[in-house]
Amino acid sequence: MTLYEKLTCGVYMIAEMSANHAGSLDNALEIVRAAKRAGADCLKIQTYTADTLTIDCDNEYFRIKGGLWDGYKLYDLYKEAGTPWEWHDAIQAECKKEGLDFLSTPFDHTAVDFLENMGVEFYKIASFELVDIPLIEYTASKGKPMIISCGMGTPEEIQDAVDACHRQGNDQIVLLKCCSEYPANYSDMNLATIPDMRERFGVAVGLSDHSMGSIGAVVGVSLGACVVEKHFCLSRAIKNPDSAFSMEPEEFADMVKDIRAATQIRGKVSYERTASEEASTVFRRSVFAVKDIAEGEVFTRENVRVIRPAHGLVPKHYGQLLEQSAKRSYCKGDPILIEELAHA
Repeated sequence: MTLYEKLTCGVYMIAEMSANHAGSLDNALEIVRAAKRAGADCLKIQTYTADTLTIDCDNEYFRIKGGLWDGYKLYDLYKEAGTPWEWHDAIQAECKKEGLDFLSTPFDHTAVDFLENMGVEFYKIASFELVDIPLIEYTASKGKPMIISCGMGTPEEIQDAVDACHRQGNDQIVLLKCCSEYPANYSDMNLATIPDMRERFGVAVGLSDHSMGSIGAVVGVSLGACVVEKHFCLSRAIKNPDSAFSMEPEEFADMVKDIRAATQIRGKVSYERTASEEASTVFRRSVFAVKDIAEGEVFTRENVRVIRPAHGLVPKHYGQLLEQSAKRSYCKGDPILIEELAHA
């Protein structure tokens, strides 16, 4: 199975480390191990520096107003939250050791080149970079699967990103429905958009979930999400820019369990009876004699009824049966036979 097939067949679980290493490589490596134990398929990091994301400027344009990071200067936030590039090899090696796929989000061309030299197998584009078409084109040109978060994206902006991949001959695209709030409010998530995105853009669709708990992910999977990405930490007590809306290992493990169950429950489009259902059909209703009936006697609502079980004439023929004469005698509790119908 190719990596793209893994992403699109079933539900692929991504644990997003982001800033949850809190500046410690030891924490980062333990996050890899904890993610594996919790049932993740993949560990994701982000590849940027403060200088590749923004400039060190203190005017009003570069200060965050409101929300989780209120008052931060953009440059300082990214400097604090970033994963040092010199850690990447160690994190990738730990993922390989643990049997986890390794994924990163590049934020500029130099990050793509750096990750290419590491031999990464696929890429993630963040919601805020959805409109960076030059970055998407360059990343897609590497010919590897592209996971693209669509938070804040209009249909036109999402289509632009998909078209950018197609222009590079890259059709290995997974879009992620995402609400770019930290944490996301349930009422703002609108996960009913997932099947619409799949039909509208003609590609696989997953979910990047910033809400608290696992219910959002379970609902997303029930609506067809093939990828689920959640921020993952060792403990929310280890404070960092992402800890407040990240999942702890036990919570992530519970979510994986619930998602696997939801995937089974969702199943496929099917009108077939299961073996157990087939065995239960005997308890359906059918037409029975509820009084003794002599041969030639007329069937009426007083001597025949639609009751359980299902050994007699199916109920849809009940009206046709009434006022006909019995072709044989019946005792109370005998099923009425199909041969009683006039056309039989």
